[in-house]
Amino acid sequence: MKQFLAATLLLVFPVYGISAGTLSPAYGGSTNMATLDTAPGNSMFADAGSQAAEDVDLDAGVDAGADADAGTDDDLPFLDDDDAALDVYDPLETVNRGIFWFNDKMYFYVLKPLARGFRYVPEPWRVSLKNFFNNLRAPVTIINATLQGKFSDAGYELTRFATNTTLGIGGLFDPSKEHFGVMPRDEDTGQTLGHYGVGPGPYLVLPFLGPSNLRDTIGKFADSRMDLTYYIWGKDKNNYDYLGAVAVRTINNLSLDKDTYEGIKKDALDPYLFVRDAYAQYRQNKVDK
Repeated sequence: MKQFLAATLLLVFPVYGISAGTLSPAYGGSTNMATLDTAPGNSMFADAGSQAAEDVDLDAGVDAGADADAGTDDDLPFLDDDDAALDVYDPLETVNRGIFWFNDKMYFYVLKPLARGFRYVPEPWRVSLKNFFNNLRAPVTIINATLQGKFSDAGYELTRFATNTTLGIGGLFDPSKEHFGVMPRDEDTGQTLGHYGVGPGPYLVLPFLGPSNLRDTIGKFADSRMDLTYYIWGKDKNNYDYLGAVAVRTINNLSLDKDTYEGIKKDALDPYLFVRDAYAQYRQNKVDK
């Protein structure tokens, strides 16, 4: 039974790698992404986030990446960048395209059907579940903001974590944003390495995890060990509980997506190049800000 569960969970991870994040993105029919869980870790479609990511214009005090309305957020913010495309170092393009094709098929034949089924769960419940997992990821931003010397951002995120964990009932709600106007910050290990001059390295498409590069791949592993999800459900030596939690997070985030990747497939002449270039530009902007 455990082997069957593990195999099933492995089929769930491609959400990370389709268009993103989390696809970041947990991102309908349009490629205009204003907002990515992942994640943040997160997935590009679903996590963006793990990867989903919540971009914030700190100078203007405007949240550019947090959910605008329940269930209408886009989880691939990198697709909304209008900057001139970077020259992306992609020496493994042939291999990357093969993995991109694999992730694409897994998305359409496994992940998306599961996410559509998950939509039978009332949307407010799914939004609360997303808030819960986003709250568990707060240490990733707190630690990396501190390492980059962004002490104000680290303080804001620490305040959000404390407020949402208490007044938000374990992070199920986001009173920090809704009632106090404290918007989420977004920092990760890949950004920290870039902040100190580490280049992105070759572009990579990871099986089940999606768009990345050598620097961000290392960062993803480090981020996973800062995410409290790992410490709550990662005690089983085989990690079945942890994989189950990540699977639920991924499917839930994708269930809130309005078919963003489908829009990319429809509108982009070459979805692989579109996602690659958008991801590279987005990550460079995150490092530069």
